[in-house]
Amino acid sequence: MNAPVDVSFFTRAAKPLTSYRKYWAARFGTAKFLPTSRQEMEALGWDSCDIIVVTGDAYVDHPSFGMAVIGRMLEAQGFRVGIIAQPDWQSADAFKALGKPNLFFGVTSGNMDSMINRYTADRKIRSDDAYTPGDIGGKRPDRAAIVYSQRCREAWNDVPIILGGIEGSLRRIAHYDYWSDKVRRSVVVDAKCDLLLYGNAERAIVEIAHRLAAKEPVQQITDVRGTAFVRRSGDESAQGWFEIDSTSVDAPGRVEAHVNPYLMVSDQAKANGATCAREDEAEAVAKAAQTGAPLPAAASRGPAAANPAIQPLNFVPNPALAMRTRIQVPPRDRSVIRLPSYEQVRSDPVLYAHANRVLHLETNPGNARALVQAHGEGATARDVWINPPPIPLTTAEMDHVFDLPYARSPHPRYADENGSHDGATKIPAWEMIRFSVNIMRGCFGGCTFCSITEHEGRIIQSRSEDSIIKEVEAIRDSVKGFTGTISDLGGPTANMYRLGCKSPEIEAACRKPSCVYPGICSNLGTNHDPLIKIYRRARALKGIKKILIGSGLRYDLAVQSPEYVKELVQHHVGGYLKIAPEHTEQGPLTKMMKPGIGSYDKFKQMFEKFSAEAGKKQYLIPYFIAAHPGTSDEDMMNLAIWLKKNGFRADQVQTFYPSPMATATTMYHTNRNPLRKITRDSETVDIVRGDKRRRLHKAFLRYHDANNWPLLREALKSMGRADLIGNGKHHLIPTWQPLTDGSYTSARRKNSSVSAEAVVPSSPKSPTKGRLLTQHTGLPPRDNGSGRPPVGRAGRPDASRTPPRKIRKGP
Repeated sequence: MNAPVDVSFFTRAAKPLTSYRKYWAARFGTAKFLPTSRQEMEALGWDSCDIIVVTGDAYVDHPSFGMAVIGRMLEAQGFRVGIIAQPDWQSADAFKALGKPNLFFGVTSGNMDSMINRYTADRKIRSDDAYTPGDIGGKRPDRAAIVYSQRCREAWNDVPIILGGIEGSLRRIAHYDYWSDKVRRSVVVDAKCDLLLYGNAERAIVEIAHRLAAKEPVQQITDVRGTAFVRRSGDESAQGWFEIDSTSVDAPGRVEAHVNPYLMVSDQAKANGATCAREDEAEAVAKAAQTGAPLPAAASRGPAAANPAIQPLNFVPNPALAMRTRIQVPPRDRSVIRLPSYEQVRSDPVLYAHANRVLHLETNPGNARALVQAHGEGATARDVWINPPPIPLTTAEMDHVFDLPYARSPHPRYADENGSHDGATKIPAWEMIRFSVNIMRGCFGGCTFCSITEHEGRIIQSRSEDSIIKEVEAIRDSVKGFTGTISDLGGPTANMYRLGCKSPEIEAACRKPSCVYPGICSNLGTNHDPLIKIYRRARALKGIKKILIGSGLRYDLAVQSPEYVKELVQHHVGGYLKIAPEHTEQGPLTKMMKPGIGSYDKFKQMFEKFSAEAGKKQYLIPYFIAAHPGTSDEDMMNLAIWLKKNGFRADQVQTFYPSPMATATTMYHTNRNPLRKITRDSETVDIVRGDKRRRLHKAFLRYHDANNWPLLREALKSMGRADLIGNGKHHLIPTWQPLTDGSYTSARRKNSSVSAEAVVPSSPKSPTKGRLLTQHTGLPPRDNGSGRPPVGRAGRPDASRTPPRKIRKGP
């Protein structure tokens, strides 16, 4: 009833997910959980699996987990799907546990890139993993997509391997790898998979499964959108394509002759073998005036007199333009852009930046062309072929995906003796989304450090209101432990639900990387009314006490709808609201494609106004990034000054993490700005490299941490800003140093640096009057579950070791 008709220009051509004839195995019905063992298969009456999904995450049957979405989607098509979750990769034995799949292996490293999951931004090994029972790290290998694919091939070398997930999406072309500090080949080449599915894979995986079930060889499946694969030179399937060479920069295109601005009409006429009587006559009059000779007869009689010697003008084409013809542009659906080869981008940062820019310009499903990149030379040469992005799902298809019969809990194999998933068996990632509802996909923000756009696309795919309400009711009625609070009603961005381009034609033709930078596009609809309606309807449901918004908020969009901000602030904020200004200075903000701090100030004013009207004390939690490309030391110093001026003490600090294929990662690797045209002389970017400088930028964000004061004092003196060192309120850091190390405990407790001496917290104090309160300051320390007494606010020095006078003067 509430699902509007999708009007996107390019969605009408896609085959609906529900239009396929079901595979014969649909007769087995629906499994409560997809089987993970032979015993579970036998209980379902299966003798084999048609498809086996191998994943690096624990199996949680919930629509926020990729293996569950793909598994249930294929099950709905009639296929028997088994799950091998977090297998022992030391041998192929674990990959044989369910037998040989009839159609293919589906391989994914999980909901996160395995390297990002395993290592911190400082390349240190994490000891925890939120996607593993008990939060235990090390349950998946580094570069899991490659390792799992190789083990599947070792187990059954004649079974097709279909690689997917975010790790495959972000590594589909030659990419800079932060952990090895070099450019790696496409994961298609390293994993030796038959097909790679990037982005949201439901549409592609369903088509491929049915084609493989119809006995079509996987080598012939080369026309599915959202896929990448290897083609050898001379492949007949590559015939009939128009190749656009983009393997270099600064190469001129078609050169046209310039029009001579000084070309006289008579000169042009003479070049055509004719004459211009007007200009000839004028020239004769000028000569007569100089010599005193009588005027020509034609001139003395005036223009009305007939002169039989003068013939009518004959206009003929300019010979300089005679060869100009209209350039015939090949059809986009048969065009392929040849990127610089892997060997070229590996050795030439400028070509790497150029290839990355071309890739990001070809991401709109409405106009994107195929891409091809050569890997290897001579006998080993082959092309990695990347088809255009997948067509976004319609609202009806989104409803179908989210309405599948998910169990909404981890597999029973992870449960303890009481059948629960708490304590040692808790899966933190599931706990986080246990009572949340995903209402949409995609993001048109285009932040350069983020991978959402590269993976999910910038076209917003929204569910219908009825589907969302149905899921809220399902959580209320069936999820164990529900107390009446929905933890989140959002998605990649909380307030992009049903937002999009006003014109379907413009949407299909647009090539901008962001709809909201440098300002909100005039063609972007910013009406938040559908989202307000969902909020009101959901919180009116019986048994629902509170609905919180936990997803990140795009505040520059929110301020376009004061009614939405009021609705959000007065009904859906649980004391704190996360937003991400990321920085205050224009240098890094322009490289991030984020709005200026003025938009934050405007939102903050509205937030405080509506909170006061509701009689609530609520606080914003701003997030900032340290060491982002384009950030100078002075930028971080100014951010620290802003933080202190506004009373913020950052508890969690995010250092820039160069994820594969992100635009900011290209800046980090190449020192070039791919947001603009790449040339040999194009703009360079200030890059924060080296542990010392990255630590300094992080220290500025945690200016209140006593551990950072020696480093900051040294830096401020070298920057000529020693005036910020002192014991007054206007100083950034004090001149004195406490005897304790001022350690603090991060949100990821196992990654925290804990002082050798236990820091005994002082009794919680009331916040200073007039100080802006956030989670970062003015609040009692929280129990982080580590079993240790929580440290004092911001690592405040132990009163027994530091004179009281110095405590009072601390920042």
